Order: sequence, then structure tokens, then C-alpha cells
Amino acid sequence: MQNNNNELLHTEKIIADRKTFYIDLKKNMRGKVVKITEDVGGNRDTIMVPADILTDFIAALTDIQETSDHDSSNN
Repeated sequence: MQNNNNELLHTEKIIADRKTFYIDLKKNMRGKVVKITEDVGGNRDTIMVPADILTDFIAALTDIQETSDHDSSNN
């Protein structure tokens, strides 16, 4: 049952090898948040990213991806 104080707005699931990532957009009294959960064999770790900094968070991940892609092309 969904609690009105923690409403799920959207969810995505990514499977990578033995890991599963759940990315949920939730809304509560304080605003919107992205909850990122990594599940490895039933062990879970979670981070919460306030939705109002998603642009900065995604830009940082994009920079990291570009660096990784550049390093891969040099090997």
C-alpha cells in the first residue's frame, strides 16, 4: 500500500551482471527525491538525490561517462 507521505511517481530498473539498480522518483511533504538503490544478492544500498539538484547530478555523471569513454578509446 502506498503511503501518501511518500508517493511513487516513476520507477526504472536496470540490470547489469549480478546487480540490479532501481531508480525511483518519489514525492513527499518536503518535495521530490530520486532514490537510487543497488541490489546485489539481496544486499541493498541506497542514496537519495533531491530532485532540485538532478541537473547537477546528471551533468556530473555525463562528465564521468565522457572521461570513461575517452579513456576507453585511448586503450
